[in-house]
Parts: sequence; structure tokens; C-alpha cells
Amino acid sequence: TNDTLRKLTIEETYELADAIISADNDGIRNELGDLMLHIVFYAKIGSEKAAFSMEDVLRGINEKLIYRHPHVFGDVSVSGADEVEKNWEHLKIRENNGYKPVLSGVPPSLPSMVKANRIQEKVRGVGFDWEKPEQVWEKVLEEITELKDEIEKYDREKIESEIGDVIFSVINASRLYGIDPEAALEKTNRKFIKRFNYLEKETVSRGKSLHDMSLGEMNEIWERAKQND
Repeated sequence: TNDTLRKLTIEETYELADAIISADNDGIRNELGDLMLHIVFYAKIGSEKAAFSMEDVLRGINEKLIYRHPHVFGDVSVSGADEVEKNWEHLKIRENNGYKPVLSGVPPSLPSMVKANRIQEKVRGVGFDWEKPEQVWEKVLEEITELKDEIEKYDREKIESEIGDVIFSVINASRLYGIDPEAALEKTNRKFIKRFNYLEKETVSRGKSLHDMSLGEMNEIWERAKQND
């Protein structure tokens, strides 16, 4: 069923993402094949329910791409990527009888960081954005100050709320400077893992375990790990 496939599809998508991050072309090929198989399964289920067929799926995406890209398939001229994005949003509104809430196209099930970035991109499409990228830093510092204030009061619920605001504002800064926050955080995750693995390996080579090491000793090895990046 669609429900039983859903979790597996998400898993396969993450496996594809891992292969892309690792620049593993064989892995990318294999994972794309797995996802294609899932698409075939979904289309088969739709066909058995007389809801839609694979032909319907392909026809639908073909028509959508042509309609939403008049600068490619029609005679519309655009000045750049920003205008393409604005046209895209306007066309989607027209598809819904002239009205569609700006944020209605953001899937609720998206991972929170991806969702935050998508929300910010959506509102940018209607002009709700900073005029200059550097203006965002005032907001970031404001949110950090509010977080510190709540930490002093130790209201756990408000601390959680302010941490969310800080993260949201940093994601916004990433977007404004053309950085994918998800990719940036993943690079940091991998960098940390690499350094920690070095720390652990060096500790074992000394005949010790991490539990036996002082924080100072671990920091000393950690600094060497940073030099090896």
C-alpha cells in the first residue's frame, strides 16, 4: 500500500542524498533505480485503484513543466532567476482559481530545517524579505539576546521557543548569502565525526579509552585533528 511504501521511500531518498554528498556515482545510480522502482509501485497501486496510471503521472508533470516555464517553452522573457521564481509562484496561484495561501505549498512532513528554508524562500517570492543580506545579522543578534534572557529565567518552554527563533534566523542568514543550511550543517557533522574518530583512534593508540582521558588531553588531540582537516 501507499502507507507501507511511504517510510521506505523516505529511507531510499535519504540514501540517495548520502550517495550525492559522498559523490558516489555508483551509489547515486543504484539509489535512483530504487526510487524509480518505488515510483513504479505507486503508479501500479494507483492503476489498480483506477485512480491514475504511470501515463497520467508523466503527462501531468509534462504539462506542469510546460505551463510553469513559459520562459523556456513560450515567449515570455525574464531578467534572471528571481523573476523566474516570481513567475512560478504567480502561475501556481492562477492554477488555484486565483488564490492560494503563500505557504500552502510547504509540505508539513518536511524536516524542520528544510521546511524553514522553504518557508523563507516562499515569502521571499512575494517580497517579504530583507532589502540587504547584512540586515539579517541584527535579527540574529536580537534572537540570541532574547535566548540569553530566557536562559537566565530558566523557563524551559520559552528557552525552547527562543532556540527555535535563533535557528530560524541563522537559516535565514544562510539563505540570504546563498548557502544551503542543510548542506552546511551536514558538512559540519561530517567534519566533527572525522575529528572525533581521529581523537578516538589516537586515544586507543596510547592504550587508553576516552573515559580515561581528561578534557585537556582530549582537546590537545582535537586541535591536532583540526590541523589535519
